Amino acid sequence: MPAVWGAVAVTYELACPLARQDGLGARLVTSAVLLVVGTGLVLHVRRGLLRELRQVRRVAGAAQDVLLRPLPPRLDGLRVAAARLAADRGATVGGDLYEALGTEHGVRVVMGDVRGHGIAALGTVAAVLGSFREAVHDEAALDGVLRRLERAHARHLRERARAEHSAHGVEPEHPVAEEFVTLLLLEIGHDGRMRALNCGHPWPYVLREDATAPDGGRGRVAPLAGDGPLPPLGLFPLPAELPVLGCGRLLPGETLVLHTDGVEDARDARGRFFPLPAVLAEALGAGCGGRTGPVLPHAVLSTVLARLLRHAGGPPGDDAAVLVLRNDRRQAPRRQGAPVGRRAHRVT
Repeated sequence: MPAVWGAVAVTYELACPLARQDGLGARLVTSAVLLVVGTGLVLHVRRGLLRELRQVRRVAGAAQDVLLRPLPPRLDGLRVAAARLAADRGATVGGDLYEALGTEHGVRVVMGDVRGHGIAALGTVAAVLGSFREAVHDEAALDGVLRRLERAHARHLRERARAEHSAHGVEPEHPVAEEFVTLLLLEIGHDGRMRALNCGHPWPYVLREDATAPDGGRGRVAPLAGDGPLPPLGLFPLPAELPVLGCGRLLPGETLVLHTDGVEDARDARGRFFPLPAVLAEALGAGCGGRTGPVLPHAVLSTVLARLLRHAGGPPGDDAAVLVLRNDRRQAPRRQGAPVGRRAHRVT
């Protein structure tokens, strides 16, 4: 096509008598012809660039889906829904990571947040997720999985440091000194028993439906409480002993909501933080699609994201991710021990 437009311009200059005349009318005609030729060339180049941009976006979207792949709607008797909001415009993956996999030990879940956000954090996300997807099947204990993630993260930092040293020709000073990952490892056994290891990450919330709740409520929202968390990966070495915390049981009909700090740290125009517990209580109270129907994970997820976007007036300034798991198993194991949570938010 550029050759055609060029041929038109050359033919006009060589074959058309008007091109060799000095009159005003001839000059106007010549200018119009050149304008049409130039416009045609610009439009052709624009179409080519748009076509290439669409192709690049398709490839980038496919690559991002492989890195942070969509979760199945059901996993070993659990209903699953997850989504993320990236801080970088045009990106669907940022510094937040999550994965849920069914194993012989139960459903194992990771939720993490790389320091910083956006495309720059993808290398760390890939290193941690790749290690998790192998370790959950190989390691019988949850602390073994965390050790594997720590080694994978440290190896990734060393490789980055060597790459920076090779590129600049000098040893960089603290090239990745502040590169760390907050992480929550969670295991939901076949009997609903939950075990966790927390490396500086926000604890999830449990939504409990209760038809006998007072004041006409549908249930309660309670934070999954645990002891003091371990340090984030990469900030300090993990201690020699990694005590796996027992967090009670996720009974049939109960829902677990995991999130990154980009959710609760989102601010509105007045500087107020996003009230996640209140929004979850609202979702539970409304039944997320029916006053008497079950609380569905995708409905909880939609409610949280819609309220978050409204609260922040658009995409939040930091990456945000939410993962919702509902126990749809039929047989309810006997509840043992105290339920999780330090405080409860009553739904009215």
